[in-house]
Amino acid sequence: MEKQHAAGPGRTGALRALPRRFWAEPANRKLVAMAAAFLVVYLTPFGAERVTAGVLEAFGLLSYYAREHVLYSLVPAFFIAGAISAFLNQQAVIKYLGPEANPGTAYGVASVSGCVLSVCSCTVLPLFKGIYKKGAGIGPAVAFLYSGPAVNVLAIILTARVLGVELGIARAVGAVVFAVVIGVVMHLIYRREDAERRTNAAMFSSAAGADPQGAHRRPVWKAGLFMLSLLGILLFLNWAPSDGQIPLWDLLYAGRHALVGLFAVILAYSLVRWLTRTEIRSWLVATRDFAVQILPLLLVGIFVAGFLLGRPGEQALIPEGWIAQLVGANSVPSTAFAAIAGAFMYFATLTEVPILQGLIGAGMAEGPALALLLGGPSMSLPSLMVIYSELGLRKTAVYMALVVTMSTISGLAYAAAVT
Repeated sequence: MEKQHAAGPGRTGALRALPRRFWAEPANRKLVAMAAAFLVVYLTPFGAERVTAGVLEAFGLLSYYAREHVLYSLVPAFFIAGAISAFLNQQAVIKYLGPEANPGTAYGVASVSGCVLSVCSCTVLPLFKGIYKKGAGIGPAVAFLYSGPAVNVLAIILTARVLGVELGIARAVGAVVFAVVIGVVMHLIYRREDAERRTNAAMFSSAAGADPQGAHRRPVWKAGLFMLSLLGILLFLNWAPSDGQIPLWDLLYAGRHALVGLFAVILAYSLVRWLTRTEIRSWLVATRDFAVQILPLLLVGIFVAGFLLGRPGEQALIPEGWIAQLVGANSVPSTAFAAIAGAFMYFATLTEVPILQGLIGAGMAEGPALALLLGGPSMSLPSLMVIYSELGLRKTAVYMALVVTMSTISGLAYAAAVT
């Protein structure tokens, strides 16, 4: 009797362990993925008009992203991320952006960097990944991740001119405050894990991306000029016109090709005169690794986003009219829906302004409009997939929840103030 009694719990424990053992096998995980893909293909009604429109929009958005953003935005960002990983002094990153760095300095640098770069939610990802792997604390790294797309000077100015001064000011204040608050909260939640990252000896070994031999002997101004040339190329390749709103801005836009050429000459001189073949190889390998890790996830995410929501003004699986109907009131559900929808929609740089203009014309209320402006440009389904691959499900979910919650609260407060 005792043997039978003892065998029962043991058998139960073995049965409970079966799913874990099954999932631990890579071949079984591939089998489940193939079965899921088969079911999607088998069950999807491709003959339905809306599904067909979604498929066409998925490829349309993918084509648009490839033509407009991969060569001019993402490729330069990969090279910058590779340079950060290969050349940037790790102790300097830890000093100014690490878990124990002065908070004013760390979050000031993170938010200002994002303001200067003014990139979209996908282009900022390689840069975020580069500084995070180099030793930046999760708080400053996430502040940089949010501020890059959100604290976009031209987008804020255009918001004020096209959608109203009140909305432009609310967006500017909200974006800067969000960057700091979200970073600080992430730091407080994960400060112990950050401390473990900082004290992990493997992180500081040469295998983990320490500076190449001889790089530490190079004068700081040379390394700074090299990084500046890469940043200048990224910045002016993506410099957008203000359509007469800011004369100086449009003057820089008119001369952007000359400025890109100037920075390209500085980069070429740096490569020929200051870097060794070993250092260049290390940089290219790091750039390749970032591209291999990030690009497939981004393209899959953009395809799914296009299938669900499509490009601005085009119909996909979920028509824009449905979204407009759901955000027509300054209520908690409407504002929260706008913030959540913005977290999954893909906004190319500056496209959020005409999109919001159309939605407001279709009846979108003030609160949901601000919630979408604060949550949308900083996140998207493609960027969340890449963030998940770097931070894991729990941290990604916390980051998304913080952005959505703060966007909702800000939208409600703004609506109460202006109505």
